[in-house]
Amino acid sequence: MSLRKLCLFMLAATLAGFATAEKLNVQIQEYEVPTPKSRPHDPAVAPDGSLWYTGQGANKLGRLDPKTGKFREYALKTANSGPHGLVADKDGNIWFTAISGGYVGKLDTNSGRIAEYRPADGTTIDPHTPIFDRDGILWFTNEETNYLGRLDPKTGKISLIKVPTPHAVPYGIVILPNNMPFFCEFGSNKLASVEPGTMKIREYVLPAAGARPRRIALAPDGTVYYTDYARGYLGHFDPAEGKLLKEWMSPGGTGSEPYGIATTNDGKVWYSESGVKPNTLVKFDAKSESFSANPIPSGGGVVRNMVATPDGRLYLACSGVNKVAVVDLNK
Repeated sequence: MSLRKLCLFMLAATLAGFATAEKLNVQIQEYEVPTPKSRPHDPAVAPDGSLWYTGQGANKLGRLDPKTGKFREYALKTANSGPHGLVADKDGNIWFTAISGGYVGKLDTNSGRIAEYRPADGTTIDPHTPIFDRDGILWFTNEETNYLGRLDPKTGKISLIKVPTPHAVPYGIVILPNNMPFFCEFGSNKLASVEPGTMKIREYVLPAAGARPRRIALAPDGTVYYTDYARGYLGHFDPAEGKLLKEWMSPGGTGSEPYGIATTNDGKVWYSESGVKPNTLVKFDAKSESFSANPIPSGGGVVRNMVATPDGRLYLACSGVNKVAVVDLNK
């Protein structure tokens, strides 16, 4: 084959890998958070439907009432805590990870009091993303210290287990239908599960050596979707079988850097491309294997995480533009 034909073949093969996307029909309402340069990192939905976020640059937690557009902020006790991820418990209390402060915190939303939890033996941690399992145990990833953590809210005890792969960078995490935590290793081409009783970790190697799964979302059928940030792909993995089912290149291509991801009750997958300017909100329909996308009005400034609400909305944190967003999917 001539050099010219080879180049044309490679170009055609590359272009064939790109997904096309139709226009997405949703309403995106963004809200400027009160404190400038807050760098809203992660969003969460509380039992009352309110949107909570971590103000990483402001050392605060924030609450937005989407019905009124009103905010309330809560300053943290420890300076430079670096609030990162957060999740509400069944009583509406907000649990958050302090990635710079090295602790897990709990905000009592009734009193405004904040409790801080650290390993009893003084082990250094950098909590990243928290999630509750079905027994009310809080699990959390630790990015650079390479731990998976378990916190019992009844006792405050933290248990830690090292991830087998060095510098695995444990990142996004979900709880599978069998109550097993399942997480991304952003520093490698692996996903992993942990047995709750023994805290034994099992790793799953993805076929592409360059894969870097960053965030993950649970589908209604118990499978998971993840954003491959490094390669610009959306991946579909079956934890029960321990294998990759399929992957698709994101509409924005190899440099699209897909990041925050969520699934809705209808099985649709939603995520944001952070390498596309402006950032996009993308919907993936698994039945038709089709994409649709829209730019985020403000540009997004990197949507690092998103969460789906029970009533058919998405909550986004648009970190670089100091905004949070509510996406109405029913428009």
